[in-house]
Amino acid sequence: MSSTNEPVIDPKEVLEGIVEWIEIESPSHDAVAVNRMVDKVEGQFRDLGLSIERTPGRDGWGDVLTARTPWGEGKGVLVLAHLDTVHPIGTIERELKVRQEGDAVFGPGIYDMKAGGYIAYYALRHLVRQGKKTRLPVTFMFIPEEEVGSPTSRAMIENAARGHKYCLVMEPGRDGDRVVTSRKGVGRFVMTVTGRASHAGAKHEDGRSAILEMARQILRIEGRTDYERGITVNVGLIQGGTGVNVIPAACTAEIDLRVPDPAMAEEMEHWFLNLEPIGADVEVKVEGGMNRPPYRKDAGISALFEKAQAIYRELGMELKDVPLTGGGSDGNFTAALGIPTLDGLGADGKGAHAAYEQIYYSSLKPRTYLCARLLETLE
Repeated sequence: MSSTNEPVIDPKEVLEGIVEWIEIESPSHDAVAVNRMVDKVEGQFRDLGLSIERTPGRDGWGDVLTARTPWGEGKGVLVLAHLDTVHPIGTIERELKVRQEGDAVFGPGIYDMKAGGYIAYYALRHLVRQGKKTRLPVTFMFIPEEEVGSPTSRAMIENAARGHKYCLVMEPGRDGDRVVTSRKGVGRFVMTVTGRASHAGAKHEDGRSAILEMARQILRIEGRTDYERGITVNVGLIQGGTGVNVIPAACTAEIDLRVPDPAMAEEMEHWFLNLEPIGADVEVKVEGGMNRPPYRKDAGISALFEKAQAIYRELGMELKDVPLTGGGSDGNFTAALGIPTLDGLGADGKGAHAAYEQIYYSSLKPRTYLCARLLETLE
């Protein structure tokens, strides 16, 4: 535990830094906006004396920022956070103004996950202020497109993870003093149905409705949700048809899949990619697959969690973990490689992706302390 002559973590100072971050709006699909956040974070880590590597974005996404401590040898600690949010530019002026109401602090992306990213930065700065160094080298990676599945950064995350002993993921905390030790895998699929157009009145019988076929397929697909097995399927987006008086020749649907383990991931992926038409004279094509592998709490994750629990007890608090969660993160990639991964280390709160997104001010001090002590003591 910290001695009385060491500077304490000031939650007001932590919050001030978080607010600076959320005031720089950074929706995933706006690379220019995301890179304004990268600029901010790059400068802050550079001021701490870390070496900086900035990988230019591709395919329309923002840059990946990597900051490394100049001390330590061998395999160290990888800290993951993302700088993108789901909220469009202007949200901060409209439905999600920055404000504090009691213990709740509101703002776009504050919970998912700029508070967590800033906590990681502040935790290291807190150690540097005390003249301390982490026992292991630490690499911080800030991801520009996590909210859309990390399509361009996944390989970088996995390559970095292989060179590290532990991974700390600064996604938001859950349901009080809880962190995440297991996540479902995430699959994304696109179904395209091709039918035949015809006049809806004069030649109805000549048409083959792609929308009708899609409706039948949706019932089949949604029917695969099985709460007992931990499988959920959601048809979330549909587009089709050209006019109300035309039998629709084309329809597409985007589908989300969540599964608890690799065997079910393989089973469901095979099922999706081999779906066949239900109606006559239509074509069905499915593309996609698993984009985040599932991971379960193993011995390495359990041991890392126990270290975190011991640190929380220094504050007289008890840290718990949530049951298997359906949400995915970049921690799916690292844990699936066998790297002990502790996720959900960011601020507690609620409303991820919602117009009431918020963190709890009371969580800032214990979460920052936890992160700082993990960085300081992991070996």
